[in-house]
Amino acid sequence: MSEKVKPYSNSSLGKKEQVAKMFDTISKEYDGLNRVISFGIDVKWRKKVVQIVATTNPNSILDIATGTGDLAINLIDTTASKIVGIDISEGMLQVGRSKIKKLHLENTIDMMFGDSENLPFEDESFDAITVAFGVRNFESLEKGLLEIYRVLKTGGTFVVLETSVPSKTPFKQGYKFYSTQILPLIGKIFSKDKVAYKYLSNSAASFPYGEQFNNILLKNGFIAVENRPQTFGVASIYVAKK
Repeated sequence: MSEKVKPYSNSSLGKKEQVAKMFDTISKEYDGLNRVISFGIDVKWRKKVVQIVATTNPNSILDIATGTGDLAINLIDTTASKIVGIDISEGMLQVGRSKIKKLHLENTIDMMFGDSENLPFEDESFDAITVAFGVRNFESLEKGLLEIYRVLKTGGTFVVLETSVPSKTPFKQGYKFYSTQILPLIGKIFSKDKVAYKYLSNSAASFPYGEQFNNILLKNGFIAVENRPQTFGVASIYVAKK
């Protein structure tokens, strides 16, 4: 399970604190390196998330593990008048706030420091909730999902974009080689944090994707759960309702 994978094996800090420290360190390089690592396909995946959310005509959206705010900014293309991005990395939030300021979106998007396992919102606060490449970083996946369920309105939509592992040849073998050999090497060469991209690879490989994650969502109260594999299965979009 993803909870067992931590960025720094020699640290006494918990997973949550380690993840925050890691993203603080790589925050300024994250966007550029992410585009390189994903060959820019992550932009296309986020647009699909926005399209799914847009069909529900939400007034309010919460983007958890918002990072530098890419998805929160994209969600402007919905009917939402209120978008909140929340993250445990202040470094990532600072980058995101700078981007939002340049786009003059401060009145629509609010970037907040906060923990997915203890969300600072009342029950049934949001019409839609999104998480892009963040659920595998939760210290307790179940606690995070229960909090999401709590603050999502009845009838609301929950959309997750997360890495997954292709099941068909040759994509499975190609993905394994790229994620275990190439991605960590890119991180070592270009990143300030030499272990960060090894952790991102390991956490992706250990995450319970596909039907396993569908079942976890169902177990935690969500309904109408479905997963939609993207780009030969290297990522998946999960859609669920409350």
